[in-house]
Amino acid sequence: MTITGTPPDAAALSGTRQAPPADEDAPAAVALTPGAPAGSASREDGHPVGPVLHPAFSCYLFGPDGRVLLTRRALTKRSWPGVWTNSFGGRPRAGETLSAALARRAAEHLGVRVHDAVCVLPGFRAAAGGARHGAGPVYLAWTLSQVVPHAAEVMDTRWLDPEELGRAVVSAPWAMTPWLVAQVMELGGLDSTTELAG
Repeated sequence: MTITGTPPDAAALSGTRQAPPADEDAPAAVALTPGAPAGSASREDGHPVGPVLHPAFSCYLFGPDGRVLLTRRALTKRSWPGVWTNSFGGRPRAGETLSAALARRAAEHLGVRVHDAVCVLPGFRAAAGGARHGAGPVYLAWTLSQVVPHAAEVMDTRWLDPEELGRAVVSAPWAMTPWLVAQVMELGGLDSTTELAG
């Protein structure tokens, strides 16, 4: 696996948070066709029936011990409830930069501040189920903060060694979101026939 890095030295812990994310209903950027300029839409309007390209980002968060955080989507989520996925992600609001959106979503979903974010898959695009498609950069980032997930977004968290994540993607892709599987396979140079030693 190539999704490793040298994080700073500090402790990362887990907990639970109940406060709602700020401005949950703020308009998000959407594009109706690949490569088209993004406009904005409400969260509900951003999930219509039919092909919609979501200019979204994904982020894999590393703790000081080099492990990567996986999150399990809350059962109340409209898409992929109860399924394991990357640390966090989202779409920028209208007029918001990706770096600002990344910092905002880290705080809203996990209650953390991130640093040293690096884009590792700038042009990632994958089907996310049905007519919805995700398109946008994939980041790695680090945190020194205690992880306090927002209960309406995240029902569980787990820190894994990157090699463990690679093995899980190969052996149980059905337990994870399709974008996590595609991103990890691309980052690790894996395919569906790869066998990783235990």
